[in-house]
Amino acid sequence: MRTSPVLAVAVLTFTALVSTVPAHAATTRLEAESAVLSGGAVVEGDHPGYSGSGFVGGFTDTHRGTARTTFAVSAASAGSYTLALGYANGTGSSRTLTLTVDSGAAQQVSLPATASWDSWGSASVAVSLGAGAHSVSYTFGSGDSGNVNLDRLDVTPSATGQAGPLFEAENATLSGGAVVATDHPGYSGSGFVGGYTDANKGAARTSFAVKVTTAGPQSLALRYANGTGAAMTLSLYVDSVRQRQVSLPPSANWDTWASATESLTLTAGDHTVAYAFDSTDSGNVNLDSLTVTPSVPAGPGEAEAAFLSGGATVGATTAGYTGPGYVTGFATPGARLVRTFAMASAGTATATIRFGNAGTLAVSTNGRDTGSASLPSGAGWRTATVSVPVRAGVNTLQLAGTGTDVLVDSVVVANETALAARGATTPYTEYEAEAGTTTGTVLAASRTFHTVQAESSGRRAVRLSATGQSVSVTLTRPANAVTVRFSIPDTADGAGQTAPLALYANGTKVRDLSLTSNYSWVYGAYPYTNVPSQGSPHRFYDETRALIGDWPAGTVLKLQKDASSTAAYYDVDLLDAEQAPAAATAPPGALSITSYGAVPDNGSDATSAINQAIAAGAAQNKPVWIPAGTFRISSKINVANVRVYGAGPWSSVIQGTGPRGGFFGTGNNVTLADFAIFGDVRVRDDNGSDGALDGNFGAGSLIQNLWIEHTKVGLWADSGTNGLYVVGTRIRDTFADGVNIHAKDAGTSNVRVDQSMVRNTGDDGLAMFSEGTTVSGSAYTFNTVQSPALANGIGIFGGAGNRAEDNVVADSVAAGSGITVGTRFNPVPLSGTTSIRRNTLLRTGSFEDNWNSAIGALWIYADSAPIAAPIVVEDLTVTDSTYQGVLLSFQKSITQLSFDRVTIAGAGTYGIETNATGSASIAHTSVTGATAGGLLDDGGYTLVRGAGNTGF
Repeated sequence: MRTSPVLAVAVLTFTALVSTVPAHAATTRLEAESAVLSGGAVVEGDHPGYSGSGFVGGFTDTHRGTARTTFAVSAASAGSYTLALGYANGTGSSRTLTLTVDSGAAQQVSLPATASWDSWGSASVAVSLGAGAHSVSYTFGSGDSGNVNLDRLDVTPSATGQAGPLFEAENATLSGGAVVATDHPGYSGSGFVGGYTDANKGAARTSFAVKVTTAGPQSLALRYANGTGAAMTLSLYVDSVRQRQVSLPPSANWDTWASATESLTLTAGDHTVAYAFDSTDSGNVNLDSLTVTPSVPAGPGEAEAAFLSGGATVGATTAGYTGPGYVTGFATPGARLVRTFAMASAGTATATIRFGNAGTLAVSTNGRDTGSASLPSGAGWRTATVSVPVRAGVNTLQLAGTGTDVLVDSVVVANETALAARGATTPYTEYEAEAGTTTGTVLAASRTFHTVQAESSGRRAVRLSATGQSVSVTLTRPANAVTVRFSIPDTADGAGQTAPLALYANGTKVRDLSLTSNYSWVYGAYPYTNVPSQGSPHRFYDETRALIGDWPAGTVLKLQKDASSTAAYYDVDLLDAEQAPAAATAPPGALSITSYGAVPDNGSDATSAINQAIAAGAAQNKPVWIPAGTFRISSKINVANVRVYGAGPWSSVIQGTGPRGGFFGTGNNVTLADFAIFGDVRVRDDNGSDGALDGNFGAGSLIQNLWIEHTKVGLWADSGTNGLYVVGTRIRDTFADGVNIHAKDAGTSNVRVDQSMVRNTGDDGLAMFSEGTTVSGSAYTFNTVQSPALANGIGIFGGAGNRAEDNVVADSVAAGSGITVGTRFNPVPLSGTTSIRRNTLLRTGSFEDNWNSAIGALWIYADSAPIAAPIVVEDLTVTDSTYQGVLLSFQKSITQLSFDRVTIAGAGTYGIETNATGSASIAHTSVTGATAGGLLDDGGYTLVRGAGNTGF
């Protein structure tokens, strides 16, 4: 930022045309040997690979301060252009030259090392040019390191680089003390705009005149620098209506530029979009440019949609990328990109990497090392391929830096299949019992707490209460494994019973499934007991799984109460059927836990053997292998800097003993993949039970394809966790949260849980809790949460800049919503922007008996403190809410909340209920089928209505 105070109002005005642009625009190549040379620059030809008739040398130390190559550039029309300089730099380190356009401000350009003097690279800069002739010069300035050769300059209209117009702040209309500055390199164009200092607090404003040709969501990317070390804020306005506060996280320093993107729905026509330094903002940032594009979700393979950690970040300054941006930062040790994709079948596939800058990236697939990708030198964006092993279903492909700042635009795997648009992509097909054929009783739908229907998927189930009664489903896909969600009665002492239920295929008995009530039925008041005399029973369901042999699509699977089925009744909720893969083989060089004394399937305690194997794996940098079989543990297993793999969750099982057993993270670079963790927890005891996964999982950690049941929690990602990616994991039948991203003694950041399925949790399905310090930059994406027995499907309590996006939540039971954001439990206050985008809530919301209060499907809850940070709710679908579709409570201020493209179809009370003070903007929101009406405002709340609202 500028350090000198500016005392008047800063005003910048741009005119933008938002429309779809061609995928390619014409490029003009200007050969360096044909340019105007001066100061010692000379034409040479002694290094092959150049274009044209030669290249320009002479940028040596002898000519520091004088050597210059000047190109004559003609712009057909005014706009943003990309200047791609072809060069060779065999020095082994990055070198610099100074770029000037006409008589504008100078800009230093970095030219990374090429493989040799015979290898040619390209360095791109975006500039704004008026229509007509221009002089573009590259000079070995006195502050440059030079010593490079120049081959050519490619000039391209920026339509190829960014799908929309780029507007340079320094070319805008400035007033009130806003000034063009050039004292911080790395800006695009000829400068940037400062003046957003405390002296202009409450007044400084940047106003963009935006012309939209196609109505719909628009993406506004503000490029800025923030070297203060803390997130700063500006306010976003559309047509003079304040939308929300925009958080601008710190950049590395004042010479480093970042981008903050906001989504807004705009009608066709003219709009004014403004960024203001309001009195409630912290300001003190520099502005470089604004890009306005139609909002198009990142397509398959776009690198910027992947999980990034360890220094990998999204960039948008080098032209020619596809989608919203590309990924940079791979020169930082530990930087990685993890992309999730799906395949129809196992085998070997070709991954195509679109990249800029030469280098090498380490490659791993599904957490296992699979070699490296060599990215050769060349001009502009180009592609390289690498062969990777894949499995049927969800896969991960990780690219990690090896010391060069490769730019990755996309990673596409040949023949990959589409992931689910919302919710998890699961390996199984789910069959609801009530949709099958039954001779039993289909229980009437109910959402009344303490009934089995309230806890059932879809709020209905089938009861088999007489010998011979059955329920059948027809397979739509081949399967060799089933999981049945069921309830059988508890015993009088609460200890539970075990009883078989017969499984038939096409009329022939396959086997008995073993069902137990040991892990279901709790009583009394929270946190509940196993004492039936305390009354108020709930948590009726559990699950059982079995391999059943291979059955094709069209097979009729039947669950039947035979004479040997000793339970008084069997409530069947659903059946999941899948093709479980054969047991996988160990990675090369892996240390098997059996080599250290672990014995499968005999009930012996393998804790010591597993600890020894993990210690050896960490010390030798070798993977640890859990072969097929069940291995019992009796305490937590500490893990840090180690990779632990199983033969698959249908094959390798870690079995807890009583309330004990699980994995406890104590550091970085932990991989846990492809096995099951089954606990033996039978009642909630927060201080006396272990979670399946707990502790600090630091940078570089991956949890993939685990199956967790009967533990206190599935994952408690605790204080200090940073850079953990969780993908493709099943968490079922826990007694507390499914996942809790938690921060108490230290901050927790950049944790993402993706493509995972959570069912029948005893508390929130997925939670973030900033208890004493802040959970920041974390996300729940593409997950499915079913039937949490208590509390919320997803709960975000305090924190900074967190997200819940592209999830499906169904069938809340009691004391919670589908998604909650707020200040309950006295968390660290919300800050930054909390994003609730593209979620689906089915039959969610519930009743809180302790408060005698109804809770909506989406609940914004100002409990211990007001909410004064942006919460963005977009593309939300609420279907058949039990009570309110959206609830704002309770009698405290909620501001900077915005709704856009919200559909509420069916609500047991009101579509929207507000019991708070403050205001929110709302647009393109519809309410239908709300029993009590579209809107109840019982707290004096203001909804600032935009276009497209109906029904309230």
